Amino acid sequence: MPKTAVNSSKVSADPVAAPQTLPFLLTTSQGEAARTLLSYVGSLDLPGPEAQVIAVVVAIRAARGGVGNLTGQDLASLRLEDARGAVEALRGLGWQMDDALFDGDPSTPVPVTVAALAREDDHPLPFSQQTRSRVSGWTTRALAAKPVKKLSPAARLAGLFLTAHSTSKLHVQIPPDLPEACRTTLPDLLRKGFLEELSEDRCRLDPAVRHLSGLLRPTEEEQVAKAAKSQGKTVAPRKPKFQFDIAVWSAWKTAATPALRRHVEAVEFCALCALEPSQVAEPFMGRVRPQVFHKWMKVAYGDWKDSHPDRGPQAAEFTVAYRAEHGHGPSHNQMCSGLGWDVNRSVRGFIVRRLLANEWLADTNPVPWTLRPGKAAQAQGIALPKARSATVTAHAGS
Repeated sequence: MPKTAVNSSKVSADPVAAPQTLPFLLTTSQGEAARTLLSYVGSLDLPGPEAQVIAVVVAIRAARGGVGNLTGQDLASLRLEDARGAVEALRGLGWQMDDALFDGDPSTPVPVTVAALAREDDHPLPFSQQTRSRVSGWTTRALAAKPVKKLSPAARLAGLFLTAHSTSKLHVQIPPDLPEACRTTLPDLLRKGFLEELSEDRCRLDPAVRHLSGLLRPTEEEQVAKAAKSQGKTVAPRKPKFQFDIAVWSAWKTAATPALRRHVEAVEFCALCALEPSQVAEPFMGRVRPQVFHKWMKVAYGDWKDSHPDRGPQAAEFTVAYRAEHGHGPSHNQMCSGLGWDVNRSVRGFIVRRLLANEWLADTNPVPWTLRPGKAAQAQGIALPKARSATVTAHAGS
């Protein structure tokens, strides 16, 4: 296998073209459940990928109660070369699978009983009904994804493993428990556009299938809830959703000072930002809440800053360039996104807080979209044009 292979067929002559972004099928915890399912199937004494693919489909359907339905059409859609042999292998584990799967009406559900999934104690797949349903749907969608649906069972099983262990953007390590028969099919996944890049031990999903990713970064709410639970605390209720009213928004702007209104409308009518009025109104009108930074955010910031030693000058220079183009400062998220700082929204808030504290940045708190170079940046010559002119004049007169 080459050191690094890139799917050249995905290179487009049109740099503007971008694949349609699909919503993720799994949450963080559901992705963990998907990996648990694959590990369980991988632990079964089965002869190869064909039996393992059936086992994945049946096990998640039978995860609650020990009985899952399978139709002849389901079996046919798996495109197995020896479906009867695969079923016999599962029967050898004690799975009760009727011959009606082969001889009956292909659309009629046939119950499959898996005794190991019927027990209440030490259950290998202890999923809630919602998790079971979502992972089952993910399994079906991943096996039928356009780049792999005509490939071998081994390749489609490999696709399941890789998506379950992948993030939406980054290179990830090929899972060590990937069945050996699946490893030889990885170049096929690259060739067909399921993978964008592949090396000896790492890969990256193609954008067309990244909505299948199972290794997502926990959302802010999930991390806050986890941190609170570990400290024996309860999570504060989520703040009510902002209700936008155009008449109220217009009245708010009318009551604002002339300077504030100019700033607000610079953001609202910025052709480059192209924000909806409600997206602008909420940060200005919404109730300012004190920022709470949990320990995990500080730890994440510590890990992040070690690989970004020039974060201060970079942030200050970005605000200068941004203001020159937009006519207003960037939001916290616009700055971090523009600099390629791919971190959680809460961690972005902590990053900006530290840049403000260290005077690389300044702002007009609590007014949003006011980030600009701070005193530390100005000392290095990074300043807005007016501030730079004032500095030059001051030096000339001394």
